[in-house]
Amino acid sequence: MAAEIRDERVRSVSRLSRLLSRPELGAAAGTVLVFVFFAITAGNTGLFSAKGIINFLEVSAQLGILAAPVALLMIAGEFDLSVGSMIGFAGILIAIPSVFWGWPIWLSLLFSFAVCGGIGALNGLAVVRTGLPSFIVTLGSLFMLRGLTLGLTRGISGRTQVSGVHELALHDPLNSLFSGQVFSGLIAWLSDIGLVGKRADGLPSISGIPVSIVWWIVLTLVCTWLLTRSRFGNWIFAAGGEANAARNLGVPVARTKITLFVMTAMAAALFAAIQVLVTGSADTLRGTQKEFEAIIAVVIGGTLLTGGYGSAIGAMFGALIFGVVQMGIFYTGIDTDWFKLFMGAMMVIAVLFNSYVRNRAMRSR
Repeated sequence: MAAEIRDERVRSVSRLSRLLSRPELGAAAGTVLVFVFFAITAGNTGLFSAKGIINFLEVSAQLGILAAPVALLMIAGEFDLSVGSMIGFAGILIAIPSVFWGWPIWLSLLFSFAVCGGIGALNGLAVVRTGLPSFIVTLGSLFMLRGLTLGLTRGISGRTQVSGVHELALHDPLNSLFSGQVFSGLIAWLSDIGLVGKRADGLPSISGIPVSIVWWIVLTLVCTWLLTRSRFGNWIFAAGGEANAARNLGVPVARTKITLFVMTAMAAALFAAIQVLVTGSADTLRGTQKEFEAIIAVVIGGTLLTGGYGSAIGAMFGALIFGVVQMGIFYTGIDTDWFKLFMGAMMVIAVLFNSYVRNRAMRSR
């Protein structure tokens, strides 16, 4: 048998180097550490009971719905600071037409998604046409949307909150897509075989999986597929890596970025739809600082602030860390004022670690 001939121009890459090049590595390791920490400090508090798990997954899901498309936008080298204000605005667009103008909930939902998508497109157009940093453009949108939300709501309702949505949504055909729980039969079976605890009345301790968790998983999978299995994903990485070179190669950088701004706006509308239909009300202050929480989750997940590198799976880990820490602090009885200190420290550590991983990955090529 002839001896294998190795091309000296082909450089072999070790498994460790390949592992270090994965953007999710730091977030996955951080998730394990967070779980271990709270398993030790809060293992007997109910945090890891069925109800406790659903609690922190629901918190994670709300942020994760935003984090997945925000990750794609940041990989493309842009930021959207308007998503928090977009949540409050989208909620008002659902509640006011339904409560004051008699629109059916399904029509108000479609109206909200359409308007938010249009605003996202305007944000993207402003960025690509003017050449201004997306940070500046969407910071302006943040204040304009918050002011518009407050002015419209007070002008129409006289208050900053609009209630009464729950009664209108009870028999709406789209209500079950954004509120309620799923897999109740599976939970009942798991309770019967002892994997899910029971209450004193014999019913399962949880009645199902909140639909927000399903949305989180689906959005993460869709964004991951787009990044890793589609031409659009190649365009995203190219736009964030070197936009001018990408344009010279025929990549539609402007169209790609505008599409991503629309996606983040639609994610904010989805977040708002879930909140409004679950709570039965809208509030002008909903979504405050959610843009920063989403960025923190994405950065913890391994996405570089400079663009061109990251993943939606990493953003999912970042959102999970956020939810576990927030609920873990609550279950352990620690003063919740320490939560934001922890998240800020996590972001700084994540940036340092991601820079190290990125440099290591570049040297291994």
